[in-house]
Amino acid sequence: MSPPFGKVLVANRGEIAVRVIRACREMGIATVAVHSAADREALHVMMADESVYLGPPAPADSYLAVDKILAAARTTGAEAVHPGYGFLAENAAFAEACAGVGLVFVGPPAAAMRAMGDKMAARRTAIAMKVPVVPGTEHPVADDGEAARVAAEVGYPVMIKPALGGGGKGMRLVRSPAELAAALRAARSEAGAAFGDASVYIERVVEEPRHIEIQILADTHGNVVHLGERECSIQRRHQKLIEESPSPFVTPEMRRRMGAAACRLAAAVAYVNAGTVEFLVDRDRRFYFLEMNTRLQVEHPVTELVTGRDLVKEQLRIAAGEKLGFAQDDVTSSGWAIECRINAEDPYANFIPAPGRITSLRTPGGPWVRDDSGVYAGCTVSRFYDTLLAKLVVWGPDRDAAIARMARALGEYHVAGVRTTIPVLQHIVRHPDFVAGRLSTSFMERLMSVDRAEAAGRRRTVALIAAALTAYEQAGKRAPLPPAAGPSPWTQAGRPHRRAL
Repeated sequence: MSPPFGKVLVANRGEIAVRVIRACREMGIATVAVHSAADREALHVMMADESVYLGPPAPADSYLAVDKILAAARTTGAEAVHPGYGFLAENAAFAEACAGVGLVFVGPPAAAMRAMGDKMAARRTAIAMKVPVVPGTEHPVADDGEAARVAAEVGYPVMIKPALGGGGKGMRLVRSPAELAAALRAARSEAGAAFGDASVYIERVVEEPRHIEIQILADTHGNVVHLGERECSIQRRHQKLIEESPSPFVTPEMRRRMGAAACRLAAAVAYVNAGTVEFLVDRDRRFYFLEMNTRLQVEHPVTELVTGRDLVKEQLRIAAGEKLGFAQDDVTSSGWAIECRINAEDPYANFIPAPGRITSLRTPGGPWVRDDSGVYAGCTVSRFYDTLLAKLVVWGPDRDAAIARMARALGEYHVAGVRTTIPVLQHIVRHPDFVAGRLSTSFMERLMSVDRAEAAGRRRTVALIAAALTAYEQAGKRAPLPPAAGPSPWTQAGRPHRRAL
């Protein structure tokens, strides 16, 4: 079978650019990478067949520069542009600009992108399609007075959300009327700075919800299917850390209803290509439409591992006008997959970004372990871009086996030169609540608050020991060595003690 395209330009960087390049290479498609000055020696640049320099490191001068990207595609003879995720992936104007110069945009039509990118319009579509939504406004709140009336009607606590954009920016939790005015000012300011639109709306908060999403694929021939769900409840500041498929909470009947709801929404806006419909789910398994991401998701590999379907290849075939090669009844799921995001962040300093040079890197291997990475030993993690270094993904015949494999793989992962989220990921996958599947979007808040309390306790213990030793020495006596204040680092790392021969 001939490839759907001769050459594809990948309008992105990092691990997702590498991921797309790999799929293209397997399909016999030539690739073009684009890069900024900061990414001259990036992995995606070295892997592509060709590369084009865009400009300075700032995204506005490089990865968001539409004219430069279109010129690179024309110069290299690319037929299509794959946007990955982030940057221009959900930019309807970019999709239209590609079409305007004869390039195929590997993603949904601009009209569908706009319909679901506007959260207010998406909520109204969901209501029209009889998909449950969280009680709240159907339009942005006009002023503080209207916001106060709506919050009182739906009941506190409420969540303020931006009408456009995502990624947790512009969101504020409000637990009482006294907090509302300040939260509105902060949310509007952040939304305006991030998305160029300060409009916000209000929803009632679903207490201790789970974040569960449905992967869909739709072609240009009217076929829409879903590939099951992903559990994405382990988050910090509305950013996901760990995802898995299937969810330990979703029943077969619930999966059927959520999948049908996601497909109805996609069909309602004439959606084409890969997309994800996100839901909040309460303790009683009632699900509520949250938003639709009109692109490939970061966490798509877990769906690939349990369904055996390459989503990037499906995207390329759909973009070329091909029919889906399977129907809903053909979609099956086998085993369990878990993904951990490896970010260059310090998890014990409020996840502050930790750019720098990776001086040493050892990645895990073994059966059913996948490392989607955009870095290598010696490369520099730039301060200009997202902190995601790699995604560690494992598969097992059941959830217990997948958790054990992930714990083992994280133990093998070694990154030197920059701080990463690996330590907290190791902590999470061993936590009794995670192992038991007791998840919610508040999981990380509880975990980190306990860690902070334990750290404070350790600091008090150390201070008391130091004070006692000082007093002992001031009394003219030699201070003895203090006893160990806890398990050794080897025990904490899950390794046996070293023994003398």
